[in-house]
Amino acid sequence: MLVLSRQRDETIMIGDEIEITVVDIRGDKVRLGITAPKSVPVHRKEVYEAIRRENQAAAQVQPQDVKDVVPKPQP
Repeated sequence: MLVLSRQRDETIMIGDEIEITVVDIRGDKVRLGITAPKSVPVHRKEVYEAIRRENQAAAQVQPQDVKDVVPKPQP
């Protein structure tokens, strides 16, 4: 893990396209501004992990699990 010190309004670059700027510091909270291409998803870690869990659960669904949910094709 790389650990950096930054002050308000200072920026960290990740590659050529991602900027992380310290927007505000209040007590023990730091507000960050993140500029990234739309193709790069940016989430808080707890949201990212929830999405990952949901995707893993969806990948485990078998056709028989949804046979009564999906309407049958009409002839």
